[in-house]
Amino acid sequence: MSHDGRILEGVNVVDLTTFVTGGFCSLMLANQGADVVKVERPGMGDDNRHSGPPFIDGESPYFWTVNYGKKSVELDLKSETGRKALYDLAGEADVFLQNYRPGTAARLEVDEETIRSYNDDIVYCAISAFGQTGPWRERPGYDLMIQGMSGIMSITGEDDGRPVKVGLPTTDLITGMWAAFGISNALYRRELTGEGEYIDLGMLDAALPWLTKQAGKVFAGESPSRMGTKDPVLAPYQTFETADGYLNVACLNQKLWRGLCEAIDRPELADDDRFETNGDRVEHMDELEAELESTFRDRTTDEWMTTLVDEAGIPAGPVADVEDALYNEQTEARDAVTTIEDPDRGTIPVIEHPLNYDRAESGFESPPPRLGEHTRSVFEALGYDEDELEALEAMSE
Repeated sequence: MSHDGRILEGVNVVDLTTFVTGGFCSLMLANQGADVVKVERPGMGDDNRHSGPPFIDGESPYFWTVNYGKKSVELDLKSETGRKALYDLAGEADVFLQNYRPGTAARLEVDEETIRSYNDDIVYCAISAFGQTGPWRERPGYDLMIQGMSGIMSITGEDDGRPVKVGLPTTDLITGMWAAFGISNALYRRELTGEGEYIDLGMLDAALPWLTKQAGKVFAGESPSRMGTKDPVLAPYQTFETADGYLNVACLNQKLWRGLCEAIDRPELADDDRFETNGDRVEHMDELEAELESTFRDRTTDEWMTTLVDEAGIPAGPVADVEDALYNEQTEARDAVTTIEDPDRGTIPVIEHPLNYDRAESGFESPPPRLGEHTRSVFEALGYDEDELEALEAMSE
C-alpha cells in the first residue's frame, strides 16, 4: 500500500452494488485513491444509470454523482464464465462490496465464504436493509422505508402535518459513509494483523446513531415530535420568512441572543420574561417565532445578511436553492464543484469530497464510466488472452 499521493492508492475494490448505498461507499474510496471496479449486468448495468429523468444523452446525471473515478466491467454472474471472471478479480482485490438481500449472494455464489476461498485476507462488506441477522433480515428495504422505520420521518415536517421524508436519500448516504468508514478501519486492522474482515452492515442500524438529541429525549422519558425547522433544545434556532425568501438564524447562547435583539432593533425582547433564558425561549417557542418573524418580514434576506452577519456577527444564512448551493463564491474559492473532461460526453460536473489534506492528495481522476468501458482493459491486466476477452465481451452483446 502506497504512503505517498492519495492515501488508498494500491487498494483494489470489487463493487457489486447498485444504486446508492454501496455506490457512495466506493465513491468515497475512489476519491481517496482506491481502484474501484464496478461489476455491472451486461446490457443493463446499474439501475441508477437509468433513474430519472432528467437524462443527458440517455444517461442519468444522478448516476454520475455516485460513480466518478470508477471502472466498469460487464459480467453475467449467472454464467460460469462470468463467475470465474469475478473470482479472478476478487483474487487480486483488497475489498469486496455487495448490497444484495441476505441469501442472494449465496445463490449467486458470491457470498463471503466463496470469495474468501479465492482470497483469504479480503475485506468483505455486505450491505442490506436490516443486516444479516434478525427477524427482518430478508425484508426488502430502500431509503424511504428506512427513513420511516428509523424514526427520521416522525421528527421531520411541520408539527401539524404528516411525516415528511428528508429530500435527500439520507439513509442510503448514511449507510454508504458507514461502509467506507468500516472498510477503512478493516484495511488498517489488516495492516496490523494480516487478517481480512467481514462487515455486516444494515441500513436501519446505520441510521439510528444519527438520532442523537432526539434519542436523548427518549432516554429521558420524552417523546420527540415534528417541529418544522425548530430545534427541541435551542431557540431561536430555526427558519424565518423574510421579505423575499427565508433565513436561518442560530442563537446558541445568551450573548448571541442579546446580540440578535440589538441587531434587529428589538432590544425589548431580550428583557421579556418569556425569552430571558434559552429554556424560557424553548418553552415559549411559538410566541418567540411570531415576534421575530414579524420583524424579519420587513427586509430582504440579503439585507438581513448584511445586518446580522457582516455587521453583528450573528450566525445566520439564507435558505439557498440547490443551484445556488453548488455555485457561489465560497464553493468557487474552495473548488468544491469542479469538472472532468470526457472524450465522448464533454465536460462532466464533479462534486468534490471535502477532505482537504495537508500531506496527502485526494480527488477524482476520471469521469463516471460508461457501461462495460473497462471490461477489456481490466481483464487484460489480469492476464486474460484474446479468446477469454472475447468470451467476456460476448456477454454484453
